[in-house]
Amino acid sequence: MIELKKSVNYAGPKGPVVLVIMDGVGIGKNPASDFVKQANTPNLNWLHENALYTELRAHGVSVGLPDDGDMGNSEVGHNAIGCGRVFAQGASLVGKAIESGLMYAAGSVWQELITNVNSKSSTLHFIGLFSDGNVHSNINHLESMLLKAKEQGVKKVRIHALIDGRDVPPTSALDYVERFDNFLKEINADGSVDYCVASGGGRMNITMDRYNANWDMVKRGWDTHVKAEGRTFASTKEAIETFRSEIPGVLDQDLPAFVIERDGNPVGPIVNGDSVILFNFRGDRALEITKAFEADELSEFDRGQKPDVLFAGMMQYDGDLGVPKRYLVTPPAIDRTMSEYLSNSGVKQFAISETQKFGHVTYFFNGNNSGKFATETWTEITSDVCPFEDAPRMKADEITDAVVKAVESGEYQFIRLNYPNGDMVGHTGVVSAVKLAVEAVDEGVGRIVEALKKVNGILVCSADHGNADDMCELDAKTGELKLDKQGRSLPKTAHSLNSVPGIVYDPSGVAKARLADVPGAGIANLAATCITLLGFEPPEDYVPSIVEVG
Repeated sequence: MIELKKSVNYAGPKGPVVLVIMDGVGIGKNPASDFVKQANTPNLNWLHENALYTELRAHGVSVGLPDDGDMGNSEVGHNAIGCGRVFAQGASLVGKAIESGLMYAAGSVWQELITNVNSKSSTLHFIGLFSDGNVHSNINHLESMLLKAKEQGVKKVRIHALIDGRDVPPTSALDYVERFDNFLKEINADGSVDYCVASGGGRMNITMDRYNANWDMVKRGWDTHVKAEGRTFASTKEAIETFRSEIPGVLDQDLPAFVIERDGNPVGPIVNGDSVILFNFRGDRALEITKAFEADELSEFDRGQKPDVLFAGMMQYDGDLGVPKRYLVTPPAIDRTMSEYLSNSGVKQFAISETQKFGHVTYFFNGNNSGKFATETWTEITSDVCPFEDAPRMKADEITDAVVKAVESGEYQFIRLNYPNGDMVGHTGVVSAVKLAVEAVDEGVGRIVEALKKVNGILVCSADHGNADDMCELDAKTGELKLDKQGRSLPKTAHSLNSVPGIVYDPSGVAKARLADVPGAGIANLAATCITLLGFEPPEDYVPSIVEVG
């Protein structure tokens, strides 16, 4: 058991160190698109002027993604914050496994799935997010696997396409559909195979629920993908265009479910003997549909007769639970997280968020580990089941109440929390609601600051990535707003590539903290920062603290 060494010149604060993760609250590049800046945020403004303040990188290689053009996300962000180092993450790992051929090697899960369908003359199915957002999936991975399947003799493939519009522009679906239709035309051209889309729907309508927030989404996905039940169309393009005409202004992520038919029959129900690959590599929105395929008994909804299939995920989604049983690419082995070190050192910890981000501040923060360490207390506030724009404050008030109580109790030395508002409401594209969401977070931060003043604690305030700071499409060269033909700004619902705040406020001054010279600092530096402020020496292989003390 490895413990932290106590600092030789600083004993830590009397009160707790509180790490506030303002999900999706970054630093915008254009005030017209930055609804963090447009919101009324007196507390964050005050901290900017009166606390230690810097900017931290929260995207690309700074959080383990392949390229600096890749936006950060909550999964990799909380991994980085919690473990104090940068590990190669999902998109990068999968890309390397495909490029090297390791994923297709003899004896691999891939070969097991291929052998199953070839020996039974059955169907290989792919379910996953249909974009190149690189947050949950990448359509390039899908196309590579389809080429390999054809090479290895698979005659029939069906794709179940979850429409994105969240990690990519909100109405960009047809860009991916038209590209993929051309790809399918080429792969089917010689007549030796039959590969086509079988079903689909918006990612926030079917299949991709998380944290058990809305199992009805998963049921709708199951009925659509597995049972092939639902409204039928001749093509994905026809489905999307029809829904857009019937529901003006609908975003891709909210599109209803659809089933593709041919000669009056669904082209791709999932039946006994088939192989199924969930090609999303991120775990949070993959666990529930995985459970639906793997669990012997399922209480969350009536599956009907579960087909006997070989199911695999792109990656292992929960290492502790061993879910899924089969997976194509091994996830990063994240060890020696801050939580583990603090627990071994006897530091009592409190972690809290509402359902939508509870897994991020626990499971992902602890290195994809679903078990609590000995000194941890976890509290989940149940999220509302309603459109986030309808209740933009979400559970910020309840989270703050619990944190203030924990601060005042004197029981905990380290408290971490996530306010989901800036991200979850940011994804809706409803900017009036985004402002209210950010203002709720600001109020919460202000209340926590006041509580810390009373007990001589320390605030560390940052974010896992940006979102609410970049709500309109910007021209990549000029940074100006992109406008439609009517002169209106184009909405943006994806995460941003912007930096996020790095705030440290010590009202008592006991730490004598000052900003350290850390070129290119990112959110992974927050672990060493919190450990330093608690009065310990960070592990040598952690990226350094953004502050010096004593």
